[in-house]
Amino acid sequence: MEGLIMAAQLMLGLSILVGLHEMGHLLAAKAFGMRVEKYSIGFPPKIWGFQYGETEYSFGAIPLGGFVKISGMIDESLDTEAMAAEPEPWEFRSKPAWQRLIVMMGGIIVNVITGIVIFITMTYSNGDSYVTKDALNQHGIVAYELADEVGFKTGDKILKVNGSDFERFTDLINNDVILNENSTYTVQRADSVFDITLPSGFLDRYADKKKYDGMFLGIRQPFAVGQVQLGSLAAEGGLQEGDKFVSINGQPITYFDELKSTLTANKDKEITAVVVDPQNTQRQLDLTVGEDGTLGFVADIQLDLAHEDFTFGESVNKGTEQAFNVVWVNIKAFGKIFRGEVSASKSLSGPIGIAQMFGGTWNWNKFWSLTGLLSMVLAFMNFLPIPALDGGHVVFLTYEMLSGQKPSDKFLEGAQKVGMVLLLGLMGFAIFNDLFKAIF
Repeated sequence: MEGLIMAAQLMLGLSILVGLHEMGHLLAAKAFGMRVEKYSIGFPPKIWGFQYGETEYSFGAIPLGGFVKISGMIDESLDTEAMAAEPEPWEFRSKPAWQRLIVMMGGIIVNVITGIVIFITMTYSNGDSYVTKDALNQHGIVAYELADEVGFKTGDKILKVNGSDFERFTDLINNDVILNENSTYTVQRADSVFDITLPSGFLDRYADKKKYDGMFLGIRQPFAVGQVQLGSLAAEGGLQEGDKFVSINGQPITYFDELKSTLTANKDKEITAVVVDPQNTQRQLDLTVGEDGTLGFVADIQLDLAHEDFTFGESVNKGTEQAFNVVWVNIKAFGKIFRGEVSASKSLSGPIGIAQMFGGTWNWNKFWSLTGLLSMVLAFMNFLPIPALDGGHVVFLTYEMLSGQKPSDKFLEGAQKVGMVLLLGLMGFAIFNDLFKAIF
């Protein structure tokens, strides 16, 4: 079921973004009097469609993209026979270069607008809840495997990052810090204060989601027992909502990370737990841990969060900044890949990896946040100067406008073929890479 929910969210998100992207091309083309023959969400074979005016609107069976077919344009259809005829007034090729440039930029512009609108809406609707530095250091950090390898220990307190004070926990793990060379944390451990510098090759390890699952630093979280699932091992053992763990098998339990690690170490075993209820009555329970390392209750995390609401004007500024930060992060990440500082196989994800980002439960906040992020990524990727992408067409049209010379149709056809081979190769690599990471 989780797999179906992941796939459904991916297909819905991509259908929205691809549909809007192609609609950007369609509306720009029609605004300049160009004939649009087809508009499709998804690639053939066609599942369903209808004709409205001169345009056929349809859904394709392969939900990994879409297209518009504009008369007189060299595209993935490679309709060379139609291109051999004399240009008609309604064709793409008969229009001025500046109009063709706007048509090719239409999809990218719409995706940028979509991403910005989603980020603004999410910011205005939800505000921002966060863990402050003081709340973090009241309990300390959780050092996951990667953090432990570079020198952190669970319970450490973070005083500074890159020599500067910070306001919230996310400042420690944002992209500016993670993507920066040799970022340094000032750490307090007991009575000692010292620096931990991220080592060379850290980003490549951080991108290894198979081994580290994207986990680096976490927050120590006090907790109580929340909702206990009916018929669960927790319910059978007498665990009740509101209980707090005191110890398991004689080991003190205060934080949720301690509980998780203890239960994981005791999968499919019996444990002796001491708990205290809201009236401070202590009880000893004999519990059985499931094969998955759980008991069957929802944790009630008792961590103080700061919250900030934003006016609409503030949301516009903050949401726009967040949207374009996605593009900036992608530029920096691609630069590191091309310089060999990060492995492409570890850091790039295809449709399977993106579906896993959505997760196996349907959360509308998470769905729209990821859809906004993907909208900006889609705009960035389409702007890359690769033939067959919008960015490739933009390069050729810019050359034509600056030089006054239009590339020949034969050259454009050849470039389109090269671009399609590159894109199919990249798509094949991304899908194979996702499968390889999932299996191995």
